[in-house]
Amino acid sequence: MWPMSSRLAVVTGASSGIGAATARRLGAEGFHVVCAARRAERVEALAAEIGGTAVVCDVTDAESVSALATRVGELAAELGRPGLDVLVNNAGGAFGSAPVAEGDAAQWRAMYDVNVIGLMQVTKALLPSLIASGAGVICNVGSTAGRIAYEGGAGYTAAKHGTQVVTETLRLELFDQPVRVCEVAPGMVRTDEFALVRFEGDQEKADAVYEGVAEPLVAEDVADAIAWVVTRPPHVNVDELVIRPRAQAAQHKVHRQA
Repeated sequence: MWPMSSRLAVVTGASSGIGAATARRLGAEGFHVVCAARRAERVEALAAEIGGTAVVCDVTDAESVSALATRVGELAAELGRPGLDVLVNNAGGAFGSAPVAEGDAAQWRAMYDVNVIGLMQVTKALLPSLIASGAGVICNVGSTAGRIAYEGGAGYTAAKHGTQVVTETLRLELFDQPVRVCEVAPGMVRTDEFALVRFEGDQEKADAVYEGVAEPLVAEDVADAIAWVVTRPPHVNVDELVIRPRAQAAQHKVHRQA
């Protein structure tokens, strides 16, 4: 089985991209990782690979989140831990790139639901366990899109601004509790699915995002940053860490080779 007293971590959106890379990295750091996502086959394979636990969870569904919290409580008891050590709120996504004047209300609601409401529901459900651990860490995966506006991105930037503000508010509300609240905000990251989902399966549009960029970030780069943030000593809170590829000086300033 797994070693007793292993630190316990939950990673949402663990079926691919940054979430899967983070689960692998935390597993390598000695955590028992709860891999939570909607796609059962993927999280089960990942959990088997890293010796973690798979939980099928839709962060936008309250009953699903409640079941996740119940399983985390069981695991903490099995591991001999007082509670949950680390929560990585990674589940999120961007859907569509229409200007505001042509915005799709369903896509906007879906983005807010997963990037903000889902984050709130998971945090609310797991917060008692994080407090009980005596040194819990919440790391929310935001975005540079949560810090600037750009054309065609209003729905996503609004949602990721929400992620940032919820993080800041939570830190204020938990100032006297043994829980750190952090945010890692990546810029351009090339993963298998993010841009492809945003452009509804249009591979050409997805590829154009990274065209000419020799070295965009990859999921493992962000996972490395997350692992560093959550493994600082308990008195050290990394409020926010913005991470971009060298080629991206700002959202609109990207070096593209011919």
